[in-house]
Amino acid sequence: MIATGLLAELPALPLHTAGKYVAAAYIVLFAMVLVYLAIISVRMSRTERELGELLERLDGDQPATPRQADREPGAER
Repeated sequence: MIATGLLAELPALPLHTAGKYVAAAYIVLFAMVLVYLAIISVRMSRTERELGELLERLDGDQPATPRQADREPGAER
């Protein structure tokens, strides 16, 4: 109730002044969405690349790296 009373006491911005703030808010929101989409795009491309590498390893197209050879059951240490 107190907050409602305080908001009722504050004067409203004139329409010629408020337009600048509304436009700025939309621009900031649009920029934040673009940054979010760029981050998601980079992460998705990295995940797709790593998935492709894992699928190649699973198919046996690439030879085992030394680390993988050490993990195999018959490998000497």
